[in-house]
Amino acid sequence: MSSIHLNQVNHFVLSKQHLTSDSKSDDIVQIVKDIIGLHATSPTTPYLSLFARTRNFAKEQLDEELYIKRNLGKIRCMRKTLYALSKEMMHIAYSATKEMVEPLSEKYSQHLGVTKEVYEETSKLILKILKGKGMTAKDVKNALKTELNISAIVNLMCDQGLLIRGKSRNGWKSNIHTYYLFDDYFPDIDLNAVDEVKARKFLVKQYLASFGPVTENDIVWWTGFLKGEVRKILESLRDQITQIEISSMKGLYLMLSSDLKSLQSVKSRKYCVNLLPSLDPYLMGYKDRERYLNSKNYDYVLDRSGNATSAILLNGEVVGVWDIAEEPEPKIKLFLFEEVEERVLNDIYIMAEKIGKFIADSNVQIKECDSMVPLTRRTAGAVMSPLKGC
Repeated sequence: MSSIHLNQVNHFVLSKQHLTSDSKSDDIVQIVKDIIGLHATSPTTPYLSLFARTRNFAKEQLDEELYIKRNLGKIRCMRKTLYALSKEMMHIAYSATKEMVEPLSEKYSQHLGVTKEVYEETSKLILKILKGKGMTAKDVKNALKTELNISAIVNLMCDQGLLIRGKSRNGWKSNIHTYYLFDDYFPDIDLNAVDEVKARKFLVKQYLASFGPVTENDIVWWTGFLKGEVRKILESLRDQITQIEISSMKGLYLMLSSDLKSLQSVKSRKYCVNLLPSLDPYLMGYKDRERYLNSKNYDYVLDRSGNATSAILLNGEVVGVWDIAEEPEPKIKLFLFEEVEERVLNDIYIMAEKIGKFIADSNVQIKECDSMVPLTRRTAGAVMSPLKGC
């Protein structure tokens, strides 16, 4: 059985994730395919995740692929999370996860007073209203002249594959989506083209290709599938999977056998610095976070639900946290867990200035914070503003 050094593994995964200098690309659709989508619960995360993985990224590029060319689309899928996926992956993710996503959405709408009968009646009216056009939930509510919680209804309709989330009404930092009929928006996509069993197997195999080597716990976490289901899928893939050990890490790791030689051939490279946004795919791709995070710093990077905040990476390992304050003047704030080499700090500052200008559309100041309140001692949502008050 092969034993690989952790640093080698991290560089291998960073390269797969388009996070090394030689793996960055300006083909954002290919990037999305390679990392199985972008977390889109926070409206800014997809843009910032792509900014970290490209050489010359402009916000309009993602808007064009999502809303004009429509090579990408947003659906809730893995772990009931909103993702921006490639067209080729949407029906796979939908079929693999709909039995997890839809019941939760239905239960939530009923909690808000939308009975099954009311939903059936209202959703039919919404399908008629949206024929050939897009509207926000507020627009739909006004058109129907109702006091019902239309947001809960259109979200359930999205999870049933009836609607799709289109462009935000208020720009890239807003979650106020415009909703369209799915069949109007993606007439060439059949969400039910693949059955659940095949879709889940394909999804696990793709996860191994994009994030491997991984643990069984990682697969359960990322997919949201039950452990027994994951074990069945792994058994069906046993001829395509190999096990390895990672130095200084416990247990066995799984990866596609076809990737083993590539991993073994990874050479030590120039150090690699990244600033990733909260909920970035690299940070959220694993349940066992010790591969990139020292346990003593868990509470500064992860909240009680396991959500990751915006992080500073050195060679794939989290060495600090960053945040932005846009008022009264744009400022990027940094909190480093310990001192780093001067050249590394210089690179962090350079990247902070670049990402700050990307977010604020102006030059920003850089401020280092002396302390940080652990996320586990703060309220839900703290991952989106980890250095608030610094």
